Amino acid sequence: EVQLQASGGGLVQAGGSLRLSCAASGFTFDDYAIGWFRQAPGKEREGVSCISNRDGRTYYLDSMKGRFTISSDNAKDTVTLQMNSLKPEDTAVYYCAASTPPLYYSGSDYVCLPPRLQNYWGQGTQVTVSS
Repeated sequence: EVQLQASGGGLVQAGGSLRLSCAASGFTFDDYAIGWFRQAPGKEREGVSCISNRDGRTYYLDSMKGRFTISSDNAKDTVTLQMNSLKPEDTAVYYCAASTPPLYYSGSDYVCLPPRLQNYWGQGTQVTVSS
């Protein structure tokens, strides 16, 4: 049975930090990319960051560069998203998802597959950043 277990959300003040974790099981972790997506009320789900467990390539949405860091522990089948300098606009439900093939080359950069092409989803974890 495929499982993606997301954890680590919570309430934090602006400028604070949170660490999200996604524990995977039931599929060959190394063949997939694990991505973090978020969805705020009334908005579409968007890709925040992803990492290929095959070769370690990473992708970050521009607004996350320098603030968020994604890492993968292939021995534990876990991906972590360290979120620093959080802003109120980061408030959303965060989901982890798995896709294969992993990242794809858009012509200028390696990017995450869009939500509709993700193979598996975990449950969401709420991140709330107060001003």
